[in-house]
Amino acid sequence: MDIASPVDERHATVPDFPGFLARIARDVPAHCILTRPDQTRVYECDGLALYRELPPVVVLPENEAQVIAILKACHEHNVPVVPRGSGTGLSGGATPHPQGVVIGLAKLNRILRLDPATCVAVVGPGVRNLAISEAAAPHGLYYAPDPSSQIACSIGGNVAENSGGVHCLKYGLTVHNVLRVRMVTVEGEIVELGGEAPDAPGLNLLQAFIGSEGMLGLVTEVTVRLIPRPQLARVVMASFPSVEQAGEGVTRIIAGGIIPAGLELMDKRSVHMVEPFVQAGYDLEAEAILLCESDGTPDEVAEEIGRIEALLREAGATRLQTSASEAERLKFWAGRKNAFPAAGRISPDYYCMDGTIPRRHLGRVLAAIAGMETRFGLRCANVFHAGDGNLHPLILFDANRPDEVERAEAFGAAILELCVQVGGTITGEHGVGLEKINQMCTQFTREELDAFAAVKRAFDPYGLLNPLKLIPTLVRCAEYGKMHVHQGEVRFPDIPRF
Repeated sequence: MDIASPVDERHATVPDFPGFLARIARDVPAHCILTRPDQTRVYECDGLALYRELPPVVVLPENEAQVIAILKACHEHNVPVVPRGSGTGLSGGATPHPQGVVIGLAKLNRILRLDPATCVAVVGPGVRNLAISEAAAPHGLYYAPDPSSQIACSIGGNVAENSGGVHCLKYGLTVHNVLRVRMVTVEGEIVELGGEAPDAPGLNLLQAFIGSEGMLGLVTEVTVRLIPRPQLARVVMASFPSVEQAGEGVTRIIAGGIIPAGLELMDKRSVHMVEPFVQAGYDLEAEAILLCESDGTPDEVAEEIGRIEALLREAGATRLQTSASEAERLKFWAGRKNAFPAAGRISPDYYCMDGTIPRRHLGRVLAAIAGMETRFGLRCANVFHAGDGNLHPLILFDANRPDEVERAEAFGAAILELCVQVGGTITGEHGVGLEKINQMCTQFTREELDAFAAVKRAFDPYGLLNPLKLIPTLVRCAEYGKMHVHQGEVRFPDIPRF
């Protein structure tokens, strides 16, 4: 079976909505079932507002038993399922299916157990990312992955997308900090993946599940690793006269054997966008700013900061400022973490991309993106998880102008194609969803896509879980290939192809 038909034929039949609604009414309170448009419209998109679909039904279960009952009803009545957390995702992963049900897991928001002795927390999927660290703080512990949306995003959504954050360079992504997931299959069966012990019996499917974007099952419980809060953390803020020199600073730090707690880059447009918003003291004359954090004991931090400052000077930094207090450290980070909402100050809309490239290409890729601004007639602000090459270009446009929407999407696609061209990947932490499904055809071979589809079939043979996302069909890839031939492939001769 090839990717043109990744699931059983049953997925093509019409859902039985009356039967589905009658079935779940026996197990789910009426106030948890939303069917009126005025109730469901808030669920028509996630953070990627370019794609919208009014869901026929939204169900908001209050416990695991209700999740099981809903999925059994979906399975029995052939109703597609779109899982949803807090709706902060940026790739359209929670975009509703026109003939399906959205299952929102925000009400499963209890911290079930927090054990400081073993440094673990067991939480529901609706628990906010930041709430875990807030609960662990009295014990001197915290949860390391910290997406920019951590004040609002849910841990279940983090698991679905394998979210990162500014501190993922040193402490890892979600996949490195989740020990166990309890999930419900499309047939309504409970499966536990991983465990609190160093190893778990059976096949290691936990890593396959994390980042699967709701296509393999619905999370009802997550066990996360907590780590001790460092005694001290300080940030060096470095100004550079060019993005290329800032990229050289990143290279020198990593080559020097230093793994910073955070290493982030912002270009001049981003700096000008956020400084009036946060007033962090950013250098408005710099072409790029690099934020580099060191954490540990006071002696360790002092020694490492000295090395970092020397390396940044060697790379051409024109100004260095090191945080003198915890408040100042947080202020330095505030601009980077608020780059996305700050875009709303200078543009009616923005399109946040997410791709990853080898660090050595940072400068040249940014130069290529600057050229694309002219080609597509749109501005772009760039922020990076520079330490691991994860780009977040913010394409600025006006959704009230259809031509700008089309140009913004084409601009984003060109950036993703460029990431693949230089040996990178089309996503770092936002997932594929609907947004990047065409570029899956560019990055992966048919055989690789077949393998992805086989994993999907093993968990979801009828294709009811988040259909039409992540894995493109053979037909779609063929159509995208024809479009490429028609438009001409984006090429950048000065960057070697891998």
